[in-house]
Amino acid sequence: MTSTRERQRAAARARLEKDMAERSAKARKRRQTQAIVAAAAALALVVAGTVWLAVSLSGDDDKPTNDAAAPGASECAFTALPTDQRPKQIKDVGLPSNQQSGTGVQTMTIDTNLGPITAKVDRSLVPCTAGSFSYLAQKDFFDNSKCHRLVTEGIKVLQCGDPSATGAGWRDTDGQGGPSYRMAEENLPTDKRPPYPEGVIAMANSGQPGSTGSQFFIVYGDSPLDAAYTVVGTVTGGLDIVKDVAKAGDDGAFAQQAGGGHPKKEVIIKDLTMSPPQS
Repeated sequence: MTSTRERQRAAARARLEKDMAERSAKARKRRQTQAIVAAAAALALVVAGTVWLAVSLSGDDDKPTNDAAAPGASECAFTALPTDQRPKQIKDVGLPSNQQSGTGVQTMTIDTNLGPITAKVDRSLVPCTAGSFSYLAQKDFFDNSKCHRLVTEGIKVLQCGDPSATGAGWRDTDGQGGPSYRMAEENLPTDKRPPYPEGVIAMANSGQPGSTGSQFFIVYGDSPLDAAYTVVGTVTGGLDIVKDVAKAGDDGAFAQQAGGGHPKKEVIIKDLTMSPPQS
């Protein structure tokens, strides 16, 4: 009996050991399979990530961004006047783009009741002022406005660009007409003598930095003004029209303020246009 039990126990142990060995082998095989699958999945993720990154970087190189300035562009600061501080003479026109081209030459054409006056405007010298003129011209800002001031003594200028025709001087005040924004001065003739010779067109301002608006003056004779006003362009045709207006004189309306007055020979800007920039 003892011998029979021992053989049975030995057989049971053998079966148990065999069963355990088989289970262990299966478990080991299962772990190996899972490891292979996991490695393959990880490799697939790495490959996919690498491809996505390469495509993304490539796309970024080719895609222009809105923040990048165009070649030759200049950053301009057009400052809106506070709404509650705008007098009635101010015309709300919004703001031009802060990015303005600094290349090319434009032709300004001032079509008046007396004939056309043309000027050359070099955007490399006055990108912001030229941009402002182009913006205002597109909005018909100057149409049917009077050149409101003529000076024939000391300086020789005809001033325009105020739709309300209330500007009393080349040094405008906040109470006079213009657009709903101001900008910095450009191309100041600090090294020129005289600073404002016959034939230039310059911008009026309040006498403070960054106060240029829409008012401009056409110089029909050398004028010894301080070099504080943007020289925007040079007259190429029609200066004789301005000289004829000067011969007719002014009414002295601004004699006690800054000199001169309304031109006796009325000048009305029917239309002001700016041509596309030409290289």
